[in-house]
Amino acid sequence: MRDRATDIPISEDEAAALFGALTGFPALVVAVSGGPDSTALLWLAARWRRTMKHPPKLIAVTVDHGLRPDSAREALAVKRLARSLKVEHRTLRWTGRKAATGIQEAAREARYRLLSGAARKAGARHILTAHTLDDQAETVLFRMARGSGVSGLAGMGPTAGVPVDAGRGLLLVRPLLTVPKARLIATLAAARVAYAVDPSNADPRFARPRFRALLPVLAREGLTAERLARLARRVGRVEEVLRKTVDAAQAVLCPGAWPSKGPVSVPSEAFLALPAEIGLRLLQRVIAHVGNEGVAELGQLETLHAELMAAAGRPGAPPRRLRRTLVGALVTLSESKLTVERAPPRRSAQKTGTSGREGTFTKARQDDLK
Repeated sequence: MRDRATDIPISEDEAAALFGALTGFPALVVAVSGGPDSTALLWLAARWRRTMKHPPKLIAVTVDHGLRPDSAREALAVKRLARSLKVEHRTLRWTGRKAATGIQEAAREARYRLLSGAARKAGARHILTAHTLDDQAETVLFRMARGSGVSGLAGMGPTAGVPVDAGRGLLLVRPLLTVPKARLIATLAAARVAYAVDPSNADPRFARPRFRALLPVLAREGLTAERLARLARRVGRVEEVLRKTVDAAQAVLCPGAWPSKGPVSVPSEAFLALPAEIGLRLLQRVIAHVGNEGVAELGQLETLHAELMAAAGRPGAPPRRLRRTLVGALVTLSESKLTVERAPPRRSAQKTGTSGREGTFTKARQDDLK
C-alpha cells in the first residue's frame, strides 16, 4: 500500500530546508526538461526565492536534444512557465550528428556540456538537477546489476562535480534527492502546473526504464525506494570511512606531491600488508593520477591487485618481480617497492591480455568503479 505521506505537496517550510544550503550564492542554473521532476524543481526554487531578502538569480535552462518531435514545444512550455515565475530562461539545442548507438549516454554528455557552458556564461557555479529519491533507488539497483563496488552502492550524493567539467569548479546540486517523485507530482497538481511526459522514460529498450518498472514489484516484497535510498545513505557512511583510511595510508606510504607522470612509489611490504579494499583504492588512486587512458574498471583493478598479492609469495619471502600496464600506467612490483609511472607509447602490435609476467589489461569486465 502506498504511504499517504508521499502524496502530500511540498510545503514552503520544507522547500526552505531543501534549498537552504544554496542561500548566499549569486546565481543558480536550474536544469528543466519540462518533465514533472524538473518542472517541480523550477516551481519550488522560484517560490523559495520569493521568500528571501537577497535571493540568488535563477536561470532556467532547457536542453532540446532534438530527438523527439515534441521537444521544441516542450522547451517553449518551460519558457512560458519560467516567464510566469519571473525566472530567466534559455533553450540550448544539441546540434550535429547523433550517434546510432549509445544515444542516451551521448545525450547526457551533451546536456551537461551545454548546462556547464550556460553556468559559466551566467557566472554561476551551481547547476540544480531534479534527481529524486526514486532516481536514487534506480541508481542503486542499476549499479548492483553491474557488479558495482562500495562506492557505487552509495548512490548519488547531494552534490557532485559536473561530469564534463574537468575540474573547472562547477557543481551539480540535487536538492530533491530525498523527495519521492509522487510528492513532486502532488505539488504540481496542487499548484495547477502542467508538465510534459517523455515516452522514452518508459521505453524498455533502455536500462533505466526497465529498472524503473521493477520498483513496484520489489516494493511489494519490502524493497521500497525508501529502503534502497536508506541503503545508499548507510553505504555512504562506510564509503567516507574508507576514503579517510586511504588518505591516511597514502600519507604514510607515499606522502607529498606526486609528479604528473610518475613515478609514484610505495614500499612493497607495506602495500602488500594493507587490507585488500584499502590496497585496491590506493592502487586506483595512483593509477588514476599517472595513467592517461581513462578510468580503470573495478574488475581490472581487482585482477591486478590479485596478481600483485600472488607475487608476494610466502610470508617473509621477497615478492617476485611483476610488471603490468593499465589505462596508460605501468605498474612494477619489485622486492623493495611498488612503482607506478606513465606507460611508454603503445606499439601497433602490442600483446594484450594478462598472462605471463608482463602484459596489458583490456576492458574485459564492465564492472562499475563507482
